[in-house]
Amino acid sequence: MIKLPDTQNQNPRREASPADMTRAALVQAALKLFGRQGFDGTSTRQIAAEAQANIGSIAYHFGGKEGLRTAAADFIVETIQTVAGQALGNVQAPAPGPASPEAAQAQLFAALERMVGFVVASPQAGEIVQFVLRELSHPTAALDRIYDGVFEPTHRRLCQLWEQATGEPSESEATRLTVFTLIGQVIYFRIGREAVMRRMGWKDIGAAEAAKVVAATSGNLTAILAARRGQG
Repeated sequence: MIKLPDTQNQNPRREASPADMTRAALVQAALKLFGRQGFDGTSTRQIAAEAQANIGSIAYHFGGKEGLRTAAADFIVETIQTVAGQALGNVQAPAPGPASPEAAQAQLFAALERMVGFVVASPQAGEIVQFVLRELSHPTAALDRIYDGVFEPTHRRLCQLWEQATGEPSESEATRLTVFTLIGQVIYFRIGREAVMRRMGWKDIGAAEAAKVVAATSGNLTAILAARRGQG
């Protein structure tokens, strides 16, 4: 059964202060409400109520609603970097030396499983994906932070793994598109969650269902790799 990645308590060495807890609650509230209602459709009063915090704490901690949106984007970057790092290492650091094709392929499968475990099955991912989808539809500086901190370096690292696994150049158009298709099939299970559950007859998508998604997406990766070997 697939194990969900642990993105909570990322810094357990010190106990959070009341100010830290208020700040975290405001970020979580903003992430949820901005994703559901949009930035312009969400008031600071709503955010404070959701976080059970004083409305003045938004200005105190973040300087205002725009600063809170930036903090939510930074939270997304930190969270996804943690998840990606469990399979890919630090994507912001220089890529490690060339791996054998077998080792690179194994790491691709591990990254795919980790991606499914977080994006498809983790409750936290729903709010993150909603927030990001709104940013993708109406880009702001928050999207720039998410792209620079997560999208581009993670995609680039996966492309480098693809080159090590197949011999195809990491920055070729074909490689970049292939990696996008691998990521896209996982994202669909989150954005199309309700349709997937209805069609599959699932009441929820938890660890057991995510394991079936891993099997299906891994089968797709196996088929693509086999096709590449056949062309070689």
